[in-house]
Amino acid sequence: MTLPPAFMDTLRARIAMPGLVGRRVRLMKSGRNWKGCCPFHNEKSPSFYVYEDGFHCFGCGAHGDAIAFVMRTEGATFPEAVERLAAEAGLEVPKASREEAIRETRARDLYAVMEAASDTFIRRLRLPEGRAALDYLRRRGLTEETIRAFGLGWSGPGRGSLVADLKDSGITTEQLLDCGLLKEPDDGRPPREAFWDRVMFPIRDRRARLIAFGGRVLGDGHPKYVNSPETSLFSKRRNLYGHDRARHAVHDGARLLVAEGYMDVIALHQAGFGGAVAPLGTALTEEQMAELWRMAPEPVLCFDGDSAGQKAAFRAAEGALPALTPERLLRFASLPPGEDPDTLITKSGPEAFRRILDAAEPIEAVLFRLAQTEHPGEGPAPRAARKTRLAAMAAAIADKNLADTMGRELLHRWYGPRRAAPGPRAPWKGRAPAGRDWGLPPRPEITAAAVRNEQTRCLIALLLHHPSLLPEVEEALARLDLPEGPAARLRPVLLAWHDDIQMLDPKGLLAHLGKLGLAEDAAAVLVRNGLPAEALPDAQDAEALAAFWHWHGLLQGRAEIEAALTSAMAAFVASSTAATQAQVVGLRRAAEALFGQIEED
Repeated sequence: MTLPPAFMDTLRARIAMPGLVGRRVRLMKSGRNWKGCCPFHNEKSPSFYVYEDGFHCFGCGAHGDAIAFVMRTEGATFPEAVERLAAEAGLEVPKASREEAIRETRARDLYAVMEAASDTFIRRLRLPEGRAALDYLRRRGLTEETIRAFGLGWSGPGRGSLVADLKDSGITTEQLLDCGLLKEPDDGRPPREAFWDRVMFPIRDRRARLIAFGGRVLGDGHPKYVNSPETSLFSKRRNLYGHDRARHAVHDGARLLVAEGYMDVIALHQAGFGGAVAPLGTALTEEQMAELWRMAPEPVLCFDGDSAGQKAAFRAAEGALPALTPERLLRFASLPPGEDPDTLITKSGPEAFRRILDAAEPIEAVLFRLAQTEHPGEGPAPRAARKTRLAAMAAAIADKNLADTMGRELLHRWYGPRRAAPGPRAPWKGRAPAGRDWGLPPRPEITAAAVRNEQTRCLIALLLHHPSLLPEVEEALARLDLPEGPAARLRPVLLAWHDDIQMLDPKGLLAHLGKLGLAEDAAAVLVRNGLPAEALPDAQDAEALAAFWHWHGLLQGRAEIEAALTSAMAAFVASSTAATQAQVVGLRRAAEALFGQIEED
């Protein structure tokens, strides 16, 4: 069965390997990847790893992509596996035909044509005619090793030189047209080279196949950069410059970052930032974002610090909102005005750029700044407009749990600058209007003990309504020092109950408490008055989990909560899941409620 390479690439890109494998293997997060016990041999310790685009078992050596997994687990043939996965991905399998077989053969031939053209450009760079181009690359700080590694070259003067160079290889004019190396003028004249008098940058896809070229003119000519046109090999919106090299570097632990141009990517790789890529002369597209997230859960987008760079950051942040999930986020690094990664590294060295990466902001910081930029001022109208804009940004996120968390974070930033610690209040020296008897009972005094009791009640009520959270929070719950009362009496029962129960549901838990004579304690804890929305039955689990960590933090001292927040943030960096994110959000809210802004290292 022969299928077009473009169809197979699309099919593999649309299948989420963790979801496919997770139907048969119990997977757990392991850094950026997943692991579990191998389905192909008996083992007790997990040695089977699942990546975004494949699997590998370090025990038995089994490896492959989504198609191979279906073939091995279901005994399916290659056509059967493709048919099943295509149906899941919403794709129609192309019908085999003689024409398609011819097109596939032609595509293989075109990759060879591109490699032959690249060899010609590399050779011309070392000829006298390419001396100016080679000098330019060296002035930009590129080493001989880097120039060769990236296959940089010189196009030559045009006027038929490329056709002449490749003629002895049997390459035809039609093939050069199909590759985008020649173009036909509109006036009927013979085809001419698409590139002349330009430094040549080969563009490879994620599988390292040469699919296009970019060319930079020397001097002040325009346009400064041109790319190959759209061809059967090349789609500008689906590919990234440096993708093939960055993919392997990120897998080995490099940070994935997005720069603006070819020279930025090359300079970053040379300086040790092997995870650098760049879009191909356009703003990041939806397809390019999907490719980035296949490599890493939180790429860093690098923009100039001037107004144009800020506008580009705003567009990227807002454009990414619908596709965000807890496993698909973004960070943003702002360079000093007038600098790009290439010039910054040349002037100040790699450490200067590394410090900028380390200071990269989360996407919510960029979104908040966007709202401030669009609606400046401190009057009621701009404040209301900013608040509405922030809510609309969060609502644009399709993932409901993340949309809720993001909305809270954005509004927290909105309220934060406007909060002021209450100053000392002068005692009331007036008196009630004459003859007026309000008939109200005296207001009970609010003591620290009463506040702590209410915080404990909220925490336990939340778990009574959401017992499915118990496995995740049991250790933290067990360590808390709770005041005596109904909530504290329920804690040991909660911790013991969930170990023996398969289905953690609220009705079953309340029935169990009733059998133990604790129904009154449960009723006292569940009095609706005073409970936050997150502790009520209709709250989402993600909301309840963040609220648990919030109340948990409020019940601790400063040293304990700061230690817990540090530990939670380390866990979030190691494994960016919804659960670790909820823990960080909840603890941070508690810390700021108790102590104001918490300093982070």
